[in-house]
Amino acid sequence: MDVREYLITLKRRTNIPTSNVLCRWALCRSLAESSAPTNPPSSDTAVEMTWKVFSGSGGDLYWWLLKMHCFQQGMVLDEATLVEQLRAHITRGAAYLVGDVTMRDAQSLARLTHELVSL
Repeated sequence: MDVREYLITLKRRTNIPTSNVLCRWALCRSLAESSAPTNPPSSDTAVEMTWKVFSGSGGDLYWWLLKMHCFQQGMVLDEATLVEQLRAHITRGAAYLVGDVTMRDAQSLARLTHELVSL
């Protein structure tokens, strides 16, 4: 399955109609893991959107969270690495969300927030 298929599945399950919102959830879900994604996504399966569309008003926060995670992994903090990691985290996070059997609706995302904050 590629990230587009994950997002289609999540849209159907959650009734959240836009990919950018689901990609934000996927990014946060992946960043909750202490490890870096191991399989970078191929560029031919990427979902293309501008940073502004992806991040909305939280752009600085999402970029800072990504940079902190990469820093903790000992990665170079150049733009190419950060963009690659952004895509990898979104892909991994979307896979986690699709694979979560409790992810049935938008309320499931809200419950996930509580669970991740409690870790």
